[in-house]
Amino acid sequence: MSPGPARGRTLGQDGGSGRRSPVRRWQLVRAGADAVPPSTRRFMARARQRRMRAALPWAVAAAVAAVAGLVAWTVLGTGLFGVRDVRVVGARTVTPVEIRDAAAVPDNAPLARVDLAATARRVGALPPVARATVERDWPGTLVIRVEERVAVAAVPQGERFAVVDGSGVVFQHLDQAPTGMPLVRVARPGPDDPGTRAGLAVLAALGPKLRAELVAVDVAGLARITLLLRGDREVFWGDASRSSDKSTVATALLGRRADRIDVSAPDVVTFQ
Repeated sequence: MSPGPARGRTLGQDGGSGRRSPVRRWQLVRAGADAVPPSTRRFMARARQRRMRAALPWAVAAAVAAVAGLVAWTVLGTGLFGVRDVRVVGARTVTPVEIRDAAAVPDNAPLARVDLAATARRVGALPPVARATVERDWPGTLVIRVEERVAVAAVPQGERFAVVDGSGVVFQHLDQAPTGMPLVRVARPGPDDPGTRAGLAVLAALGPKLRAELVAVDVAGLARITLLLRGDREVFWGDASRSSDKSTVATALLGRRADRIDVSAPDVVTFQ
């Protein structure tokens, strides 16, 4: 009986030789530069350039934002640029210490965060200050410039004197009458008082010669204003209307021997 075909022959053996075929081992190798066509290399280079150009604005924006954030934090959130000094300009009646106290800006507060308008309002609320401006002087100085009120008259109040400016605002109290300053006698001095406004209007209309003789403007009523002059003389003014004409007439009559001159109607003057 002839033997049958051999069983259990291993796959991959050669026909009848009984030898195994060699096992193939794969290995990745890098192709040389000349293996990629020049057109493909140019295409890939252009693609890289496009990606870089597209990413560049975002990178620049991110860098700028980071720098801006760092600067903002340094200026606004730290004391590196804080208030080191408060410089006061223009103060005479009110002291720099009073202005700094009114400004109420804490030491080392970030200079960029100081509310300039609010600080100016606080300083401007001081009675002697007519106007205040505040500005920054980097890196750490706050400059406060003030314009003080100009005194034009003093109002007797008991044993003291209230100093008023041209609008009638009381901004100072003194124990003695200021030397060389005329007096305006009114009951309640203030910018809203009609008597104060009338007395100051008359005072503003006086010429140099008449003002040199003036002692006080007595406002007994809106139509009963009297100038008290040196040598116990009086000029009855009446109301504050036509004050320029009344000043001209009264100045022309200063040489007359009269204790009282009535210019309330400047076209018809009477003497006593």
